[in-house]
Amino acid sequence: MAGASPSARTEAVVPPDWASATATVSSVPSPPVVVVCGPKNAGKSTFSRLLLNSLLPRYGRVGYLDTDVGQPEFSPPGCLSFNVVGEAFEDLLNPTLRESERCCFFGDISSKRDPETYLNCLFHLYDYFVEKYRCGANEMLPLVVNTPGWVKGAGFDMLVEMLRYICPTIVVQIRISAQSKNLPDGMFWLDCGQTGPNMINIDAPFHDVFNRSLLIQKDSYGMRERRLVEYFKQCFPSDISLTTNKELAYALTSLPPYEISISDVMVIHLHYEVPPSEVWHSLNATIIGLAISCDTTEAGRSIPWCAGLGIVRGVDVQRGILYVITPVPLEHLQSVDLLLQGLIEIPKSLLQVRGCVSPYMPTNVLHRISERVNS
Repeated sequence: MAGASPSARTEAVVPPDWASATATVSSVPSPPVVVVCGPKNAGKSTFSRLLLNSLLPRYGRVGYLDTDVGQPEFSPPGCLSFNVVGEAFEDLLNPTLRESERCCFFGDISSKRDPETYLNCLFHLYDYFVEKYRCGANEMLPLVVNTPGWVKGAGFDMLVEMLRYICPTIVVQIRISAQSKNLPDGMFWLDCGQTGPNMINIDAPFHDVFNRSLLIQKDSYGMRERRLVEYFKQCFPSDISLTTNKELAYALTSLPPYEISISDVMVIHLHYEVPPSEVWHSLNATIIGLAISCDTTEAGRSIPWCAGLGIVRGVDVQRGILYVITPVPLEHLQSVDLLLQGLIEIPKSLLQVRGCVSPYMPTNVLHRISERVNS
């Protein structure tokens, strides 16, 4: 309906079994831990938003563990995050960029390359939730866990590990019309005879003439590019209008970068090896995770927290300085001691603007910027 508000437009498409499922979850006696699973393009993210909205009136705040590194809910691509949400989603069909309470930079859009590290990040975030919101005198929060759509082969094995570790009180499985792509029926992650959680099965809501699920036909690549563009727009005050990628590209080239001393940080290459002589040069014109090291947990995991992402706009090895663009506030940036380099690329829409310098500059230009800023 033309002119309808986002909430009115999205509420109109909620099918009866989805509404029934959210009502069931919201009425359980104690704050639930809910895992939402199913194949890709089944509507897991949309249902998770709907579920979160239904829990807010009762609890006021809801935990949200986002495990889809390719299409995250609140963070930029390549991240897993734990969030505490206190406001309802106005638009059920689109993600919203928000600052996470805790974030881990995995550095890839799929867990296929390094399942062990992916699971360690996920377990670390869940442990944080349990320690802060399920133990001691703190209020107990409900938790919604949105999972990736990779549910076959190694993806299925990782989902099993995830479910066994989290031990949810409710599992919602969304099923599509292509039965071969769905997860098995029942509590497939448990051994025979084990008592499991409440299981709720719902269907993906819409189908086309070929009987394919039609909730959202995602342009995954485009969504990731737009999310990164929105993230780096945060480098500028909200009252500055940057309506096109060309305007943002120009703005990024004129933004004085932070100077980071090479001696103050360690570089970790997440998914590949780089010769020692090329470590610093390899960072130039890349997106990095700006991370803070932490103590090893009782489980033996040492997963750094990610303060945010940055673009390395230049490297001066002789002076021992990196030049970085980032929306991370200075007070958080001062705690960063790790630079995590993965496979998240600068959006091509920011590199291919005709007549515009790319968002990184030659070192001699950066020297002039640095001298001007420090003068």
